[in-house]
Amino acid sequence: MAGTKTYDEATVTRFSRELEGLEPQAILRWAAGEFQPGLTLACSFGGPTGMVLLDMMMQIDPDVEVFYLDTDFLFPETYRLREICEAKYGFKAIGYKSLLTPEEQEAQYGPELWSRDPDQCCELRKVEPNYRALEGKTAWISGMRRDQSKTRADIGIVELDRKFGLVKLNPLAAWDERAVWSYIMTHDVP
Repeated sequence: MAGTKTYDEATVTRFSRELEGLEPQAILRWAAGEFQPGLTLACSFGGPTGMVLLDMMMQIDPDVEVFYLDTDFLFPETYRLREICEAKYGFKAIGYKSLLTPEEQEAQYGPELWSRDPDQCCELRKVEPNYRALEGKTAWISGMRRDQSKTRADIGIVELDRKFGLVKLNPLAAWDERAVWSYIMTHDVP
């Protein structure tokens, strides 16, 4: 992990309790102070939640690293929106791809792995690149919200991400779709 601080479950749970009920911008300001350097923002450039977080974070700390997972199958509009955001906010997003090109994946695992073994395909195209994106970081910002599914209904504002070995922040956890769109409609979000 980046930095010298370590975070245990009790500390992260306390952080989450203390931040519950605060506006996402306050959570992001706190996160920048607590985890920079070593804080990164995951943004897919494909959904409203990520765009809201990007807009908020760039106003708070434009030096935060922004990354995205490039599956080699993103829409041209996704790359264009990334370029628009980079120009507007003055940053350069870092893309992480699979270690295997689509052709290498097909040669090694056969055609249409996504239809035969979606978990293996996801491991190659998303999970492994995410490990590289988070390597050396202390904390990452995610766009997860409690209203998105039953499995996310109890997520904390701050969590210990055991899978990737760092702190995970969910500043929009308490927001719903309406709050996301309200922010977009009242701010200059690309």
